[in-house]
Amino acid sequence: MQNHYTEENMLAIIDHLVWKTRCFGSGEDSLDRLLPPVNYPRRKSTTLGKTEPPLLRTGTRTIYTAGRPPWYNEHGTQSKEAFVIGLCGGSASGKTTVANKIIEALDVPWVVLLSMDSFYKVLSPEEQALAASNDYNFDHPGAFDFQLLVTTLRKLKQGKSVKIPVYDFTTHGRQKEWKNVYGASVIIFEGIMAFADKELLQLLDMKIFVDTDSDIRLVRRLKRDISERGRDIEGVIKQYNKFVKPAFEQYIEPTMRLADIVVPRGGGNMVAIDLIVQHVHSQALLASAHQSQPLPQTLSVMESTPQVRGLHTIIRNKDTSRDEFIFYSKRLMRLLIEHALSFLPSKRSMVQTPQGHEYEGRTFSGKGITGVSVLRAGETMEPALRAVCKDVRIGKILIQTNLDSGEPELHYLRLPKDISEDHVILMDSTVSTGAAAMMAIRVLLDHDVQEENILLVSLLMAELGVHSVAYAFPRVKIITTAVDKSLDDFLHVIPGIGDFGDRYFGTDAPSSWSDEEDQELPSC
Repeated sequence: MQNHYTEENMLAIIDHLVWKTRCFGSGEDSLDRLLPPVNYPRRKSTTLGKTEPPLLRTGTRTIYTAGRPPWYNEHGTQSKEAFVIGLCGGSASGKTTVANKIIEALDVPWVVLLSMDSFYKVLSPEEQALAASNDYNFDHPGAFDFQLLVTTLRKLKQGKSVKIPVYDFTTHGRQKEWKNVYGASVIIFEGIMAFADKELLQLLDMKIFVDTDSDIRLVRRLKRDISERGRDIEGVIKQYNKFVKPAFEQYIEPTMRLADIVVPRGGGNMVAIDLIVQHVHSQALLASAHQSQPLPQTLSVMESTPQVRGLHTIIRNKDTSRDEFIFYSKRLMRLLIEHALSFLPSKRSMVQTPQGHEYEGRTFSGKGITGVSVLRAGETMEPALRAVCKDVRIGKILIQTNLDSGEPELHYLRLPKDISEDHVILMDSTVSTGAAAMMAIRVLLDHDVQEENILLVSLLMAELGVHSVAYAFPRVKIITTAVDKSLDDFLHVIPGIGDFGDRYFGTDAPSSWSDEEDQELPSC
């Protein structure tokens, strides 16, 4: 029987869902979670309609989903291609919920969550007009840029960095800025047409179809399009009857036969999700972060002398004035940089003293030294490096959190053109999760800097950040003055030092601070 939805018969659907809720419980699909309240405020969105969360918090750990550097195996060599899971299903079937459940259950620190929604084609002016009146079919295979999608997914599978378009569902167009994403051990690709292209299917190691009741999908779509995309109920129902429902029956539902696993009821089906996770673990080389293991051998923590501990006491004290915080931080930075220089390569060197005697010493044996600061707080360490390393070259990287998606993004880069043969001292004041540090390391590797030539230098690090960097980049030397045990719910190091940049610069800026002038400068 063909259903044609209008505002009038929506009441019947709601009654039907109430009956389902009473019969089957108030779990994930309970009515209060599916329907917006009366007079739900409409909010215009200027960002990706279905944002990919940068991380998932579990009871014991944090899992990053913004895309990270390619994984390495236990021998320190790059592992095989990423394992790609394809998630298909009707609009609002719960594909993203299933993806997040799989990510959490896999218990691996880095995945890429790639949404097909990012790859809608750029519309012509005529198509824009049709979209504005809900007369453009976004649920047809022709609405997607499959060529760009296949190229992007293939590169991610090979562990290469890519740029992902950002689609704005309010304006029906791509935003000017694209986001940088890096490969990982597992890629989860979700979309309504995930199984509609032969080349795309060949890249999928596992195919999952999320099968959800059509009434539930419609009500979810109503809530999403009204509250998140600024649509009205008439337009949503018109689009559903004209395009969404016919497209599901013609293009999406028939691809269910291609799936390796069909997941009824979406994210609430933990039995199916557990089976999926078991299969992925059996097929892919996965490893969890080593929080429970000893600190890695690539880590060097300065000896906690009375002087070092005294400096920490002053700068960790919340009552320390800004002037004193700056003064004693600089002292600690100077000690840290001196300590870091001892890990640079050296060779035997004979010199003659003014008294005419020979002295056997050491001299730097590399080609050059470049300091790279992670803006903004890492920039505070540059004077200490310049004070002890004459004529050192300086580069800068700005990794900023996107306020809308919550994801770390590379916004500005200035590196010497011939940095590839240098030893690089990568400076950041604190490292909590390691996300920014690893993105910065990945940028250096993309500029052909040798991994073993990178020294990550930080005043304070959390154990999570140390393990994460060491596991992803086993040849990077990690140097710090102290390692703290844990992070709080805001990902601040505990017991920690506070927001170093705010305390040093005397600002109350958010963690996503950026320098607008710097962002406009061209990268080298």
